Amino acid sequence: MVDRPHRPILLIERRNPPHGWAIPGGFVDYGESVEAAALREAQEETSLLVDLVEQFHVYSDPNRDPRKHTISVVFLATARGEPEAADDAKSVGIFEFWHVPANLCFDHDRILQDYWQYRHHALRPRLF
Repeated sequence: MVDRPHRPILLIERRNPPHGWAIPGGFVDYGESVEAAALREAQEETSLLVDLVEQFHVYSDPNRDPRKHTISVVFLATARGEPEAADDAKSVGIFEFWHVPANLCFDHDRILQDYWQYRHHALRPRLF
């Protein structure tokens, strides 16, 4: 997740099912670290150069992805460049928190709610 204090949230509109809006991300390639995968996926989908700032939280609910059991390691990051949709992103959108689309994929609504609590109240997501 691109962390831009006092700035909007960057989301991608997915080209492939499940369709809808999502935080940029994807799968870790064999032999790749999660950090390297986060950088690669962000650049592939948004054309931005990303610097990871910190690991935010791990999301592992077995039902979070309708395709299969996945785990998301969410990082806060800064970015440089102009966002442009690429790879499996149909489009890129920049939204204020109160204008985030309703059709978010997976559990990305929960991730954004957790981020909102962290950004505005310094509250980290609970582990259990």
